[in-house]
Amino acid sequence: MRKPCTHKTYDSSTVNACASNRAVGRLGPASVKGLQNLQFAGGWLVRRPNQSDAAGIEAGRVREKGGIRRVRFTKILLVLACMISAVQLCAESVAVRYKEGLTHGFLILSTLEGERLAVGDLAEVVRGDIVTIRLTYHFKDGSVQDETTIFSQRRNFRLISDHLVQKGPIFPQQSDVLVEMSSGKVTARVTDEKGKEKVEEQKMKLPPDLANGLVLTLLKNVSPGTQPPELPMLVATPKPRIVKLSISSAGKDPFSLASSNREAIHYVLKVDIGGVAGLVAPLLGKQPPDNHVWVMGGEAPTFVKSDLLSYMGGPLWRIELLAPTWPKEKPESKEQK
Repeated sequence: MRKPCTHKTYDSSTVNACASNRAVGRLGPASVKGLQNLQFAGGWLVRRPNQSDAAGIEAGRVREKGGIRRVRFTKILLVLACMISAVQLCAESVAVRYKEGLTHGFLILSTLEGERLAVGDLAEVVRGDIVTIRLTYHFKDGSVQDETTIFSQRRNFRLISDHLVQKGPIFPQQSDVLVEMSSGKVTARVTDEKGKEKVEEQKMKLPPDLANGLVLTLLKNVSPGTQPPELPMLVATPKPRIVKLSISSAGKDPFSLASSNREAIHYVLKVDIGGVAGLVAPLLGKQPPDNHVWVMGGEAPTFVKSDLLSYMGGPLWRIELLAPTWPKEKPESKEQK
């Protein structure tokens, strides 16, 4: 006769006793094995975890960690996307509102007092979305300033390369500066007053919205009533460095064409040298003067006049449109008639 189960509490001994007594008669071997795997935890009768349970828990933890990692990775991607978008917004601040086209213009360069220094030719050629502008000034003393700017005009204006040459007696330092955006390579050849040449060739992290040779083009495309962007420029001093042009509108100034009255938007461009040099420059009297550009708005904005820095440390030079003059025709004599 089977001994009855006399345990009053359901602990591990109860389970074992029942498994060896009458419970064995009612339950099969699998059920008995299940009872033997039971244990008390926190007042509850629970099953002991086995190897398969441990594997399942571990797999769940891995899945949970993987999910957390995926969520964190997704968040990082979103943050990076926002940062890239912000950079693109800064770099693409001036959209193409008016595409450049085939142009040949004539300019006069003079001092602010009205003394004529040079005559300029501006030639602009377009091939697809790529524009090449060459602006050459021939000075009375034989000096030459020659700048060739290549840029694209798809959604936004993007500089491809800029090559500026200043040589002749009017320039204290002869300079030849080439900027190549694709490689970030900048080559600056500067010859001082004593004839000593210094060559600086380096790879720089150039801002994608570098504005060398593009300032006038960009200002023609600024939307009316909006704040003009801050433009980075590269200058050779003689070591190449990036400065910024802070641009603001000073309203509209009147001018006339013969007896026709017109208005032009007056932009003021402040040169921000930046860094310690920028802090010291005003104290040493080397802070560049403000530059000025006048653009006539409307359906076809156009350049009217500018007072721009001639070179770092130099004076402002005025640039205006030049109309051709023709020789006066001699009156016909009576014999010719």
